[in-house]
Amino acid sequence: METVDEPVTLRLEGQLVGPWVGELRRVCQEIFHQGRSLTLDLADVSFLDSDAIELVRGLQNHQVALGSCSPFLAEQLRRGP
Repeated sequence: METVDEPVTLRLEGQLVGPWVGELRRVCQEIFHQGRSLTLDLADVSFLDSDAIELVRGLQNHQVALGSCSPFLAEQLRRGP
């Protein structure tokens, strides 16, 4: 059983676009509300739309770690929407 202070890793897959961006935002807010640290595992993500790029960059500014980010996604995040 997880305790409140255990870190959370979200393993994302596919394309982070459209309604999935809002769902990720909602889940992250719940985790932050619990006071837990967060890592996003992006190893199986193939594409981020502009809203997803903005969200992930904002999460990085709030100390969310990114794990296993492909060179393509890293470039998308570096360049921005």
